[in-house]
Amino acid sequence: MSAYSAAEAAGTAEALAPLLTPFSAAGLSLRNRFAMAPMTMQRSPDGVPGPWSVDHYRAVAAGGTGLLITEGTVVRDPASSVSSRIPRFHGEQSGAGWRTVVEAVHAEGAAIIPQLWHNGVLRGASPDSHPDVPSKSPSGLDLDGAPLGEELTTAGIDSIIADFAESAALAKQWGFDGLELHGAHGYLLDEFVWSGTNRRTDRYGSAARMTFPVEVVKAVRAAVGPGFPVVYRFSQWKPGHYDARIVRTPAELEGFLRPLHEAGVDVFHPSTRRHWQPEFTGEDARLGLAGWVKKLTGAPVIAVGSVGVDTEFRSDGAPLADSRAHRLRLLAEQFDRGDFDVIALGRALLGDPAWVAKATGGRAQEIVDYTG
Repeated sequence: MSAYSAAEAAGTAEALAPLLTPFSAAGLSLRNRFAMAPMTMQRSPDGVPGPWSVDHYRAVAAGGTGLLITEGTVVRDPASSVSSRIPRFHGEQSGAGWRTVVEAVHAEGAAIIPQLWHNGVLRGASPDSHPDVPSKSPSGLDLDGAPLGEELTTAGIDSIIADFAESAALAKQWGFDGLELHGAHGYLLDEFVWSGTNRRTDRYGSAARMTFPVEVVKAVRAAVGPGFPVVYRFSQWKPGHYDARIVRTPAELEGFLRPLHEAGVDVFHPSTRRHWQPEFTGEDARLGLAGWVKKLTGAPVIAVGSVGVDTEFRSDGAPLADSRAHRLRLLAEQFDRGDFDVIALGRALLGDPAWVAKATGGRAQEIVDYTG
């Protein structure tokens, strides 16, 4: 059942109407400002997206979402994936599957980009995919600082950079509208940025924490050339470390963003658990992480964080304090003042792939709520 009354449905449609405007930047053209956030589904046997994936993405596109960001899809390195049911982004079989997904989404009038991913240390000690291959990370440490897997050699780093470039070129070849690099949530790119997992003393060490992600972005940009959108997702929080911070001030955030932008990132996708929460105190304290990224870079920004749902992400079902209708009004206010360009929904679209059409069409009371 939906949590919206008929009156709230009308108010929601009015508040969200500005988000139905088209958006175009960096070669990416969208029919509206709604995106599907990447969510791991593990429904691709042997790493190949099949009929289930086609139907899943087609339904979200048909339901009115303007941009679909695929679930994390792994690069060639055998240590990039934790599960054989996570889709790959290399090889002819996977390519055929992804081409079919792209065709289905485009037929419904939406754009789609893949999220390119390397699990790093979060692959764990006993992965289902390539269990004989140790997990890899900057310093051979898990998110708690305990030894796990192997520290990457410089040759291993070079190989993974080449893997990202290979998958980027395939995204263009397979007909996608751009690509996203997963630099968030404690995965490999993020592990190099966070002091908790990067204890190296070489050119990739914590004192030069941006070296690896910048080299990945440069290689990806060289592989796809100009005019093909590159999105970079990042976060402060990590699983089990929700108070983690890669930056603590606006100046540190600018120091993080600037080299990525200069290396070839077109769009930033700061991942937060609550999009409305302020990121820093003091000047412009009302701004969330997305608003700060927009202010500091001027680049297009995708915001995300508990839109259209009533519980916080990874909160064991803890309810949010404010009503959903109130939070959607706050979202509209953030958009109106220019804090973000596109808003991503995650769990809400798993509950109802037609969430966008219903919420913006005055039919929010018909929305099937996410209950997972």
